[in-house]
Amino acid sequence: MATLTNTCTRDEPVAASVMTPPVDLKLGLLTGGGDKPYAFGLATALTSKGVHLDFIGSDELDSPELRSTPNLRFLNLRGSQSADAGFAAKILRILTYYVRLIAYAAGAKPKVLHVLWNNKFQTFDRTVLMLWYRLCGKRIVLTVHNVNAARRDASDSLLNRLTLRAQYRLADHLFVHTDRMKRELVDEFGVRESSVTTIPLGVNNSVPTTTLTPAAAKRRLGIHESDKTILFYGHIGPYKGLEHLVAAFQQVAATDPAYRLIIAGRPKTGADKYWDEIQRSLRGDASGARVIQRIEFIPDEETELYFKAADVLALPYTHVFQSGVIVLGYTFGLPVVSTDVGSLAEDIVEGRTGFLCRPCDPVDLARAIEAYFASDLFRALDSRRQEIRDFVQQRRSWDAISQTTLGVYAQLRTTGASE
Repeated sequence: MATLTNTCTRDEPVAASVMTPPVDLKLGLLTGGGDKPYAFGLATALTSKGVHLDFIGSDELDSPELRSTPNLRFLNLRGSQSADAGFAAKILRILTYYVRLIAYAAGAKPKVLHVLWNNKFQTFDRTVLMLWYRLCGKRIVLTVHNVNAARRDASDSLLNRLTLRAQYRLADHLFVHTDRMKRELVDEFGVRESSVTTIPLGVNNSVPTTTLTPAAAKRRLGIHESDKTILFYGHIGPYKGLEHLVAAFQQVAATDPAYRLIIAGRPKTGADKYWDEIQRSLRGDASGARVIQRIEFIPDEETELYFKAADVLALPYTHVFQSGVIVLGYTFGLPVVSTDVGSLAEDIVEGRTGFLCRPCDPVDLARAIEAYFASDLFRALDSRRQEIRDFVQQRRSWDAISQTTLGVYAQLRTTGASE
């Protein structure tokens, strides 16, 4: 587990240890059209250090803040990703995007391309598109947010592993968020250890925050100020373990009517049956009336409402390496109750920023929830929120992350990519 007073862990970047890149470095940032928190945080940190950035984005990522950022050229190649479009329209806009992206790579001034996420067709992106970038003379940096997401989602295949291996080998350098992820890349995909750098997920500075108070947020959601409110936030899928949280909530709510649960997010593609089973469980228990559901995409401007209305964030995951949700929660000063999976324990100071429990164990999760609400952390939550915000800012500064990232870019440029 993390230590609250220690601001540098083994998988944090150390800004002083990396080279300072030339200020005329040009970079193409390929976002895949999503993940605004990561793309926004990295882009603004890089441009603040003098990098000239082509930001390959979408309607979802477009914002006045990015458009007005010095040294940043926003290229909306992806356009709309609305799910309301018909099948033919979706195919046409995806193909149009790929044509634009291929043309961009052929004529782009930046010699270093940083791929944050793949696009729609994973097999094509991992193989043909990566080869095209190389044929265009580009050096490729790839951020690996999930080493093998298909295995996590129980949909792994030989084709999936082969194309992942191809992409990892075709990239000049890879970033991961934990040392466990680095070890998996080396051991299971044959990546050279020297080609992988561990950097943490950065703080979420793309979600706006206002003067809304926790008490006002609770009132807006119809929650009494004294209610003990648990938040589950983000995509809903089997590896998120929501069914275990629901079971744990039903257990604690049976003895204390002050408990409330907020579920805010939408099911992942293919998780409809999983969500239907959870819905049946909620309808079949008396505590279901104390569950607030917002089952849809939550816009950035509404995110703070749920994190400020909650007293604790629940992460009942069954399999994960790392989570952007815990970073978002800490950014709002919200403690967590989390399962001990992946590297989550490295971000939790027991009793100071949250509590841990066993995965796939609703009884132990219920115990951890009750322990939190009986703790000094909860009783002094109003005064402890700033301490948690400071904790995440120290550990996950975009300034330090971008400094390490820039060192990699500079090394690639000096070993074969000149501008």
